[in-house]
Amino acid sequence: METTAIPHAAEEVFERFDKLYEFDREPVTPDRLEPGRHFAAVFAGEHVVGTEFVIGALFVTWGVSAKELLVGLLIGNLFAVLSWTLICAPIAVETRLTLYWYLRRIAGPAVTTIYNVLNAIMFCILSGTMITVSASSVRMAFGIPPQINWYPEDSRFVFLVIGIGAVVVVVAIAGFRRLAQFNEVCVPWIFTMFFAGAVAMLPALAGSQGGSSISSLSDLWRIANESIWVKSNASNVGFWHVVAFAWVCNLAMHVGLSDMALLRYAKSSSYGLYSACGMYLGHYLAWVCAGVMGAAVAVITGIALTKLDAGEVAFQALGISGAIAVVLAGWSTSNPTLYRAGLALQAITPGWPRWLVTLLAGVFTTAVACFPFVFTRLLEFVGLYGVLLMPIGAIVFVEHYLFPKIDLTRYWFAHSGRIVNWPALVVWFGAVALACYLHFAGILHLFFVPLPIWFLVAAAYTVLSALSGAKSSAVHLATAGAPSPVGYGGSATTGLGSSGALAHNDAGVPAVDQKTSWLFTIIGSIALVALLICFALPFWALLGDSRPYTQRLAEYRNWLTRASVVHLVACAIWVMKRDK
Repeated sequence: METTAIPHAAEEVFERFDKLYEFDREPVTPDRLEPGRHFAAVFAGEHVVGTEFVIGALFVTWGVSAKELLVGLLIGNLFAVLSWTLICAPIAVETRLTLYWYLRRIAGPAVTTIYNVLNAIMFCILSGTMITVSASSVRMAFGIPPQINWYPEDSRFVFLVIGIGAVVVVVAIAGFRRLAQFNEVCVPWIFTMFFAGAVAMLPALAGSQGGSSISSLSDLWRIANESIWVKSNASNVGFWHVVAFAWVCNLAMHVGLSDMALLRYAKSSSYGLYSACGMYLGHYLAWVCAGVMGAAVAVITGIALTKLDAGEVAFQALGISGAIAVVLAGWSTSNPTLYRAGLALQAITPGWPRWLVTLLAGVFTTAVACFPFVFTRLLEFVGLYGVLLMPIGAIVFVEHYLFPKIDLTRYWFAHSGRIVNWPALVVWFGAVALACYLHFAGILHLFFVPLPIWFLVAAAYTVLSALSGAKSSAVHLATAGAPSPVGYGGSATTGLGSSGALAHNDAGVPAVDQKTSWLFTIIGSIALVALLICFALPFWALLGDSRPYTQRLAEYRNWLTRASVVHLVACAIWVMKRDK
């Protein structure tokens, strides 16, 4: 009996994993489309993260003024939102496919394999960075020094990374809905922590460690320009660099179309506007708040801002709540990033279930997280990451939208009988080589390279495709009866797979109305009140009684931790009951 129990139990576990179906190779069906709140949660969770502590602090060291930063981020993030809404979301909704599988139809298996492997590696590195950031906050509880070199300097840090990475892998395997639920619990509170830390730290900037009162908006603006974002004449970074970076830092996701993996679950392309929840909560307010915290912590500790990691900044500003915030913020981005990596690799591993591929990618990601090399060069990495993957987005965009309008055949390569799509491969590699030359030769700043490269790729691929057979009458005849973009036996309007059946339909199961129960209401009320207390506490630290600022700050941190724990526990129970 005992000899067969373990294999049987393992078999049951694998069967449950296999049921975590994410439409890996076929269109999402109508019954599995997700509500808007899930997209708001995923976008906000992915872009209100631990690395915002790093990026927000780096803006302080750039030598840009407060006006250049605030206006530049406003415009740059608008460009990003429009890129998601007008470029990525429409293709995702029309095809209901991941980019990793749709690209196979356009560019063929050879180019798709190269792209998916490269994409998965980059996603794993990015996800690993988030795990490293999370570990940077927990390290202080164990007396581990900051890990600011490219290699780990303490073996205990490696064990922390392994533990945190395990949680990330489990949530990524669970799929889109669990990602959304996780972010619904964490994101409102994480944003509150960024805001609370910035407000509570202002007196340190106004009057060094002794604290000083701030009585007007003019005082606040003076502090911003004199103590936080101090304009440097020696700096070669200005307003347009801020605009470009806000757009470029997620280039692979929107213009590069990687977020088709998320937006294929959207009910309409307008759901791309939910990206504003990530851009203006994360890449605007969180970056600004992180800059305030970083500048203040540098004053309090006397340590140069470039020597502080995210965990140190958050702990000094928020206490134990800060450590929790960095862990959860790192998870909230690492989870969907690893989810994309699993989908990218799964598209080139026939017969392998997504959970197994995601698990293997998670092991690689956790190993990468033990070496904080990307953490120390984050801005350069996200720029090069976008440059490497963006050309494929341009190729897919022109073939999906432009080719039918100029009498070129969409999916011409699928009927060419060839193995390698040379126009796509030559244009992609040529674009990356040119971009690297422009950057490393100092001709064009890395943040400004992608825009001209995108138009160059679009034009070159169109010309080379026409010369390679996209305009051939034979190809037109071969594709005359070809299926729609959701091809593979499906329909563009219904989104059904080859069987024509709605998969995983739970419509016949009666739902229990948990929202009407008094217990559900009480738990939700507790979560809301605790969050409001977290929001109000920093104002007490800022404007409170006559005691010294440092004394008020210590008490504020203690109460903030208590309210945070109550909120997170109550909110997690409330979300799980609501979606049961």
